Amino acid sequence: SEIWGGLGAVWGVPGAAVGGGSLTPPAPQARPHGLQELLRALGALESHLSSGRSFLVGDGVTLADVTVVCALLGPFTQVLDPPSRAPFPGVSRWFRCCVRLPQFRAELGDVRLYFWTFLGLKPSLLGPPGPAKSAAQLKKEAKKREKMEKFQQKQEKNRQLQAQAKAKPSKARRELQGLRYETPTPPGCKKDVGGPLPESYSPGYVEAAWYSWWEQEGFFRPEWGVSGGPGGVWGVWGGLGGFWGLGLFWVLGDTLTRWHRMRGLTAFWAPGCDHAGIATQVVVERRLLRSRGLTRHQLGRDAFLREVWRWKDEKGDRIYQQLRRLGASMDWGRACFTMDPKMSRAVTEAFVRLHEQGLIYRSRRIVHWSCALRSAISDIEVEKKELGGRTLLRVPGYEEPVEFGYTPGTHLGAPGTHLGYTWDTPEIHLGSHLGYTWAHLSPMAPPPLSPQHLRGRSVRHPITGRVLPVLHDALVDPQFGTGAVKITPAHDAADFEVGQRHGLGVAAVIGEDGTMVNVPAPFLGMPRFQARQALLETLKERGLFRGVTENPMVVPICSRSKDVLEPRAVPQWFVRCQGLAGAEAAAVRRGDLRLHPPGHARTWFTWMDNIRDWCISRQLWWGHRIPAYFVTIDDPQVPPGQDEDERFWVSGRSPDEARAKAAAAFGVSPELVRLRQDEDVLDTWFSSGLFPFSIFGWPDQTPDLERFYPGSLLETGHDILFFWVARMVMLGLALTGKLPFREVYLHAIVRDAHGRKMSKSLGNVIDPLDVITGVTLQELHQQLESSNLDPAELERAREGQKRDFPEGIPECGTDALRRPLRLHGSGVPNVPLVSPGAPGVLAAKACAPQPGRLQGLLAPALGGFDFPAATTAVHGFWVYEFCDVYLECVKPVLARATPAQATLLLCLDGGLRLLAPFMPFLAEELWQRLPRAPPAAPSVSLAPFPEPEQFCWQDEEAEATMEFVLSIVRALRSLRAAHGLTRQRPPCFLQTPDPSWGSRARRCRGLLRALGGVGSVQLLGGREPPQGCAVAVASERCTVHLLLQVRASWTPPRELARLGGRRRELGRALERLRERRAGPGYAQKVPPQVQENDEAKVGKGGLGDFGILGVFWDFWEFLGFLGGFGGIFGGS
Repeated sequence: SEIWGGLGAVWGVPGAAVGGGSLTPPAPQARPHGLQELLRALGALESHLSSGRSFLVGDGVTLADVTVVCALLGPFTQVLDPPSRAPFPGVSRWFRCCVRLPQFRAELGDVRLYFWTFLGLKPSLLGPPGPAKSAAQLKKEAKKREKMEKFQQKQEKNRQLQAQAKAKPSKARRELQGLRYETPTPPGCKKDVGGPLPESYSPGYVEAAWYSWWEQEGFFRPEWGVSGGPGGVWGVWGGLGGFWGLGLFWVLGDTLTRWHRMRGLTAFWAPGCDHAGIATQVVVERRLLRSRGLTRHQLGRDAFLREVWRWKDEKGDRIYQQLRRLGASMDWGRACFTMDPKMSRAVTEAFVRLHEQGLIYRSRRIVHWSCALRSAISDIEVEKKELGGRTLLRVPGYEEPVEFGYTPGTHLGAPGTHLGYTWDTPEIHLGSHLGYTWAHLSPMAPPPLSPQHLRGRSVRHPITGRVLPVLHDALVDPQFGTGAVKITPAHDAADFEVGQRHGLGVAAVIGEDGTMVNVPAPFLGMPRFQARQALLETLKERGLFRGVTENPMVVPICSRSKDVLEPRAVPQWFVRCQGLAGAEAAAVRRGDLRLHPPGHARTWFTWMDNIRDWCISRQLWWGHRIPAYFVTIDDPQVPPGQDEDERFWVSGRSPDEARAKAAAAFGVSPELVRLRQDEDVLDTWFSSGLFPFSIFGWPDQTPDLERFYPGSLLETGHDILFFWVARMVMLGLALTGKLPFREVYLHAIVRDAHGRKMSKSLGNVIDPLDVITGVTLQELHQQLESSNLDPAELERAREGQKRDFPEGIPECGTDALRRPLRLHGSGVPNVPLVSPGAPGVLAAKACAPQPGRLQGLLAPALGGFDFPAATTAVHGFWVYEFCDVYLECVKPVLARATPAQATLLLCLDGGLRLLAPFMPFLAEELWQRLPRAPPAAPSVSLAPFPEPEQFCWQDEEAEATMEFVLSIVRALRSLRAAHGLTRQRPPCFLQTPDPSWGSRARRCRGLLRALGGVGSVQLLGGREPPQGCAVAVASERCTVHLLLQVRASWTPPRELARLGGRRRELGRALERLRERRAGPGYAQKVPPQVQENDEAKVGKGGLGDFGILGVFWDFWEFLGFLGGFGGIFGGS
């Protein structure tokens, strides 16, 4: 309404008439007032849209958007130029977004924003009205108005439908309202399993109440039933929030921990969180700026840290909720956080010890500096982006993209002469062009830039006029450019080394925030990339610019802030890594430390052999403040020191200890020593690297440290092999003399459907709890809106959610979630013997030893970290052997056959204990309902894992017969599915060349009828099968014929089309397989077993499960079938 009224004041028309007809010019005295009203209204609208909203109301276009867009068409297209729109970026973004939508474009056409200056408006806009419109124009405008009215009515109807949909639960939310466990059970008490199970599987029912009982009973503590040395799996992870990458770690680690625990080993796995220094501080800073309009510097260090702790207390428990819901069997009594007093004490002790040993030192060195974070970052936190030439990149803090990938040329003149030459300046550091103080030539440069010609000469700085001496150094490539380059020791690593060789000074011209310092006007205070452009213009004006050439380059990008990193020479703390890295590499070469998969060892050696010192300083406030102090002596005989002079720095566990060290070093009384603690904090990975022993109370020699350190295994993602794993090994060897673990398993990285890594900055993170419990699309949108995404990223993330989860995410449950993440009991001691004539004897004899045989597959699979093989083996047993075969076999006799019940109980007990490490909630729910002979474990998670000797009832003849029966069953099911007989039970006929196998088939006709879904089962002997049968080869021992029955819907063209489609599909699959086998690296990269399977598929050609010739056989059989019904093809 304010915009509407403001328009009336500007245009001189009543509010109700705006948007229709011609505009009446306002009186001259009314124009300033009208503009003032309009700008005031736009300010109110800007405050509404500045939070990143895409539309005025809700998540879609409403009548409000249509109304205000129409109201603003005149001002935005005829009055407000870019400077006038600049104070309203949110309104401008929203307006452009709306008018580009298809429904707006259909009515309004292309809407172009006004680009004239306001003072240069057309006279017709503020002066007398223009010429009268023609009848055709008026008719066209009336038609537009009519369309707009229809559009508005349609939008109103859509809005009402959306309101009704919100009132009605969505599909995902309705699924959440399924059956729940409603028996009152206090937290920590055992679940009541006396009632019947739900008719269909409900994750909410099955998984309720179990975890709190496990935790309360202490089943996950290593002290429970100790019988051996520590054999557990333990680890730590970063961040104060969890998502899929961490979920994968938890699931794999928990599977191994439960497996070790059930094998009788002492399993120790403690939860822990690091403080995520950079990420957490950035989040809190953005939140503070958005909610209170303050920066951390305005708030002050102590008050800002209180804000961070408040945010941590609010959000930090989320990760532990995720762990519990995922079933992670951790010892919660030993949970820790890297900023806890115990952990902080270990960090201080580690720094002081390493500093005293000379492994930590302070020096002015070139570091990677993020101007967005105003902090140095480690070398391994740098992403290197390769550019083939001139490329535009987005840089934080700049509205427009910045161009990279080119090299400018500059002319320098010699003092007092016109002698000059050009050289190439590395483009990415052109801002530092203002700060170079030496010219630099190659000794091998070609004439006229020979060393003899310019040795001892000088050139003049083109901007400051400073005289620069010419140096000669072998670093310069004479074939690159002109063979001459500038030297900026403060802003380039190679130049810094040259400066060290020639004794040059270090003059910084780029400040910590990325603005220019120590330079003349007008460049002083300019952002670095704006200064670069201004500098180029200045060089062009003075005739010193020599053009640009494309230059393929590698641009360093900060993995945290996505900022283009700036090399800066600043005093920092470093860890001396060369000697420690040699010990790490030697440990892997000796086999003391084993990496899985083994291919990562090659990467490990490459990194360790080329390691650089680790910069551990971070210019942050959130983290462990460095326990180092700058010393000032109140004695005129001791001159003051410089910040980079390490002699004036001491470390200490307390200020008193540091003061005593300084007094001893300078030979003065402690009263003369003044200390200033370093403002910086330590890299988060420094404290995380101490976790394997700091969690046990190090530096104190505690019982836990003696018992559980070193551990057995670390399981983590391969992307932090050097961020974290290498640092843990390095610090463990340096501070304890021991490797922190013997094995490292590095899992893959979880990515979204589009191949992108899960990242909070991209908005594509999915909370595991949302998959477990289900979430609607609207709730996913609300999570995005409460995040710290930029408005542009927020809109892209919202569109991605609509595309990937249009109906939200249905409830899956924990056990169902754990299975795809992995794919990237004593039993009954005396089993009653089953008499040979008892019903179901064959299935019982074949199924009884399966849990033991399966354990023989699981042990090497889990021991070798082959999680897909282990998961597939357990899944195959339950689905394809136990449920699909054995249960179907014993159903007819289960109610009256005690031996069948005993065998079923045996298989259930063993199978659930096999399942427990993989699906703990479902296994517990079912295992607790089984009858068990005392003494029995209180939980399936503590029951012994099945061993082969416990299931040694093997009958090779029965198992061979069962496999023979199952091959026939598979052939029958395949034929029924291919011919659409899923609801019919047609008769089948078997041909068995060997009479002994025919006799076995005759004895198992009941099984074949039950499992194959057929009617009668007849053996042909030497007879021919009846006409109208489909045929399939079950094995070399049996051929199956299934009698087809003509239905009204069967026609020759339809059946031929179906078989032809199947033939084409198999042909494409065979072609893809052949291309894959012919591809590069197939023989080296594909496992031998997979190669054998592929060879078998191709070799069979058309026979068996993969063959194309089988389709021709189906054609032949079909033609014979049709011939028996009156010669449809005319006898041909």
